[in-house]
Amino acid sequence: MNDSMTVILASRNAGKIRELGELLAEYGMHVLGLDAFPGIGDIEETGVTFEENALIKARTVTQLTGHICIADDSGLEVDALNGAPGVYSARYSDDWHSLDGESRDQRNTRKLLLTLSKLPDAPRSCRFVCCMAAVKPDFLGGGELVVRGAWEGLVLDAPRGENGFGYDPVFFDPELGKSAAELSGPEKNARSHRGKALRLLMERWQEFVGQAAPARP
Repeated sequence: MNDSMTVILASRNAGKIRELGELLAEYGMHVLGLDAFPGIGDIEETGVTFEENALIKARTVTQLTGHICIADDSGLEVDALNGAPGVYSARYSDDWHSLDGESRDQRNTRKLLLTLSKLPDAPRSCRFVCCMAAVKPDFLGGGELVVRGAWEGLVLDAPRGENGFGYDPVFFDPELGKSAAELSGPEKNARSHRGKALRLLMERWQEFVGQAAPARP
C-alpha cells in the first residue's frame, strides 16, 4: 500500500483509535496510531474550538511523520451548561480528585452529573461533536480538510451500559432508546458524531488526496 493510503491517527486514546481504525479500515486504509511513533510527545491543544485543536494535531503529526494524518477533536456540549464541557471534555474534571478505583472518564462523568443535579429544571439536551481534520504532506501536494459531525441526545441521570468510553454511558439517543454505551459497534458507528464526520471526510477524500477514494467492500 502506498504512503498516500497510510493514515496516521493523531491519538493515543485506545477507544478512539479502535473506533476510527475500524471505520477507516472499511475504506481500505492502513491505519496507525501515535503508539507507532514513540518519539512524538504530547501535542498541546491550544485551540478554543474543536476545529482548531484537530488541525493543530494533524499538522504536527503530518510534519513529523511525512504521512497523511487524520486528527479529531471531539467532546460533549450540554445546553444547560452553555456548551460545556465542550473542548475541555477529556479534562473536564482535572480539578477534582478521583475516588478509589475511579478512571478519568468516570470522574468526568461524576462531575457532569453532579453539576447538572444542581440544575434540576434545566433541559438535558446535549450533543456529541466531532471535528475531523486531514492534513497532507507537502510532497503529496499539501492541503487540509476539516469536517464536522454531531450526534444529538440527552444526558441521563445515571450511567447505563458497558460499551464505549468517555461520556457514552450517560449519553442517551432518544431515537434508539439506548445510551451510547448500550450500542454495538456497528450501531454506534451508524449514529455517532465520529461516524458522521468520517463519512463527510470520505465524500471529499478523492478531491483531497488527488485520486479515487478506496471503495468500501
